[in-house]
Amino acid sequence: MGLRDRVAIVGAGCTRFGENFGQSYTDMLVEACHEAFAEAGIGPKDVQAAWLGTAFPDVGVYKGRSGMDLAEPLGLFDIPITRVSNYCATGADALRNACLALLSGEHRVVLAAGVEKLRDRAPVESIVKLMVETGHPFLQKGLTAAGTFAMYAVRHFETYGLTREDLALVSVKNHRHAVNNPKAHHRREVTVEQVLKAPMVSYPLGLLDCCPTTDGAAAVVLVRTEDARRLNPDHVLIKGLGFAVSTGWDLPFFDARHDFLGFRAAQVAARHAYEDTGVRDPLREIDLAEVHDCFSIVELLTYEDLGFCKPGQAKELLREGRTALGGDLPVNVSGGLLSCGHPVGATGLRMIHELTRQLQDRAGARQVPNARLGLAHNIGGPGAVSSVTILGRA
Repeated sequence: MGLRDRVAIVGAGCTRFGENFGQSYTDMLVEACHEAFAEAGIGPKDVQAAWLGTAFPDVGVYKGRSGMDLAEPLGLFDIPITRVSNYCATGADALRNACLALLSGEHRVVLAAGVEKLRDRAPVESIVKLMVETGHPFLQKGLTAAGTFAMYAVRHFETYGLTREDLALVSVKNHRHAVNNPKAHHRREVTVEQVLKAPMVSYPLGLLDCCPTTDGAAAVVLVRTEDARRLNPDHVLIKGLGFAVSTGWDLPFFDARHDFLGFRAAQVAARHAYEDTGVRDPLREIDLAEVHDCFSIVELLTYEDLGFCKPGQAKELLREGRTALGGDLPVNVSGGLLSCGHPVGATGLRMIHELTRQLQDRAGARQVPNARLGLAHNIGGPGAVSSVTILGRA
C-alpha cells in the first residue's frame, strides 16, 4: 500500500527542546499539539484517532505508558489512542501508524504526537541504568550507546581513513546551523579545537560528539490528500516511508558477516522510502535531510547508508561542505540531535516539523532555498530499528 501523495500534513507543532524544568510532560504535549491544531484549523474534538510516542515512560516521570496520557490533557476521549515505543524511531513509527490508519479508510483526521521528559530525574535514574537493569543480560551490562557507536567510528578510521577531526566537523556544522533555530537546546557555535579537547566519553567520541539529554514534544495533524486543501492550502505531502527492524540485541555483534561500517535497517528503510517516492539518485533529488546524529559518527554512517555517497566517501561530502547549508544536500540545518537534543519519543516528529517548515518556506534564517523534497531518518537500539520518511511540497 504505497503512501505517495495520499497523506498530507496539515498542521505541525513543536516545543523548544532543552532543559524544560518549567514544563511538565503534559505541558509540552499540550503546547505541541495545540500548535498543530491551530495550523490545521481544527480542535481536539475533530481528531478521530491518535498515536502517542514515548520511548521510556519508566524513566523519571512515569508518563506515556498508554494513550490515556494523551487523552486526558487534550480531552481526546472516546477515540482510539495507541501508545508507541520503538526506541529512537518512536516518533516516526507513530507517524507511520497514523498514515496507515488514514489509508485504511477508518479515519479522516488523525494526530501523531511524541514527547519525552528526560531531565526531571537524578543521574542514577538515567536511561543507562534502565538499560543495564532491563536490557540484554550480557551486552547491556557494559556497552553504552556511546560505546556501541564508538566501535563503528574506530572501524571507519581503520577502513576508510576517517579521523577525529572529521567527527568534529559534524559537530561544528550542526552547532553552527542551530544558531538560527529557536527550538534547539544548544544555540552556540563550537570549534574543531573545542570538540577535540572536550572530555572523552567513549573513544573516539568526546562530549561534543554526543547529543545532550533533553526534554521536548512535537506533533502533526494528518489527513488524506483530498481533504488537505480545505484545511490548509499550505499542506505538505508524505511522499514515501520505509521502516525496518533488521537485527536484535545480540546481532550484529555476534554476526561474523557484519562489518561495523553501516546499518542494514537504515539501508532497508531507505530502499523502501525511495521506491515509494521514485527517488533514484538521493544526492541530486533530495533537497535537505534531517538525520539521526545522536553521535557525530552516525551522521557520516548515514550518508552512506542512505546512498548520498558510496561507502567510504562520507568524509569527502563533509570536508567539501556539501552537507552544510548552501551545499548540494544540506543535512541537519535544524542543528540535528547534537544541538537540538534527543527527547527520544519526540525526535522523529521534531524532524518532520522541521521538514514541514522548510517545505513551506517558513524556516527563517536556516531556510534551504527552493526546497521541494525533504528526508527524515531515525535509527534506534543497537542500530536495529530505522525509519526513513520523505516529504514533499503539495
